[in-house]
Amino acid sequence: MPNIKSAKKRVKVISTKTLQNQMIKTNIKTCIKKFEECVAKAEKENALEAFKLVVKKLDQAVAKGVMHKNTVARKKSQLSSKLNKICA
Repeated sequence: MPNIKSAKKRVKVISTKTLQNQMIKTNIKTCIKKFEECVAKAEKENALEAFKLVVKKLDQAVAKGVMHKNTVARKKSQLSSKLNKICA
């Protein structure tokens, strides 16, 4: 446990930011699961809407520094290929 006042504050701030980052990542995972359910059921319109939402959430995560841009680019590519399989 830190003894210095600024170090104690950093512990609090880091724990708060960790919770915020976890919330963002959990929300993204939920959106991805909804998208994959639509893909599994071959619902094109719902899958397209879910894909747009997932891409938006992923881009927001990159902007906030929660996820790395290359990770998000890879994830978007994987999801778009799944979407193209049911739309084609």
